[in-house]
Amino acid sequence: MRSREGRRQQKTPEGACPREEVVKPQGTAGGPSSSPAQSGTSPRGGQGSGLMEQVVERHNMLAALKRVERNGGAPGVDGIPTERLRDQIRAEWPRIREELLAGTYRPKPVRRVEIPKPGGGKRMLGIPTVMDRLIQQALLQVLTPIFEPQFSEASFGFRPGRRAHDAVRKARQYVEEGYEWAVDLDIEKYFDRVNHDILMARVARKVTDKRVLTLIRRYLTAGVMVNGVVMETVEGTPQGGPISPLLANILLDDLDKELEKRGHKFVRYADDCNIYVKSKRAGERINPRRLDICTRH
Repeated sequence: MRSREGRRQQKTPEGACPREEVVKPQGTAGGPSSSPAQSGTSPRGGQGSGLMEQVVERHNMLAALKRVERNGGAPGVDGIPTERLRDQIRAEWPRIREELLAGTYRPKPVRRVEIPKPGGGKRMLGIPTVMDRLIQQALLQVLTPIFEPQFSEASFGFRPGRRAHDAVRKARQYVEEGYEWAVDLDIEKYFDRVNHDILMARVARKVTDKRVLTLIRRYLTAGVMVNGVVMETVEGTPQGGPISPLLANILLDDLDKELEKRGHKFVRYADDCNIYVKSKRAGERINPRRLDICTRH
């Protein structure tokens, strides 16, 4: 959303809180959204001890398999391509299913790949094995309807029924209403440094099945393979697996709620978040450090 008229107003240290830029708006980037599935509720409004059973339920797994096969993609660290996933399921699924239900399944590390970004530079992705993509997709289909109702109307990225065009349309609406300046919150690098305990605490607000919570944490800490060497992942959220966008939206939902509480006009698409204001001076008064998404559980 930058223009030649815009210039950076304020910075915060990388890995701390979002960085801001006050700029004239032009548009919003985007990508695809994920798909939901069914779920049940517990008395606390979240999910009880039977959530993992929903994940491995036959119809949910078949839907996940079709999605993973349709998406394709490169193999993970085990070298197994999508075309061989059904063979692997026939050979290994009974054991893996029992491990998931027992809470003992351990994901494999992701394979590090670099992809060029449109504006220059590179984005680091972690490619899970096709089996882990299948499990993540099944998990996503059960978790999406649990978290989706709480998400902000101003959040458009990777959500069912929402597209990049919807985000652009909303941004244009704000501009037409006189909010002609945008505060660009740079939150991309925040994902590389997020504390796992904070993220898991936010997931646990809605999920009580300890097996599911343990599995998500194991995906966060599974490690990254670079040139044949597995490196620990002690912080940051994975980018590249089916569940990654949902975890990002869960993580940033507190930011959305804080912006709403302050009465800001904003649009967020994944890690692209812009607050619309009527003057440059109004934009300079927004302090991203005070948004407090970095340490609050």
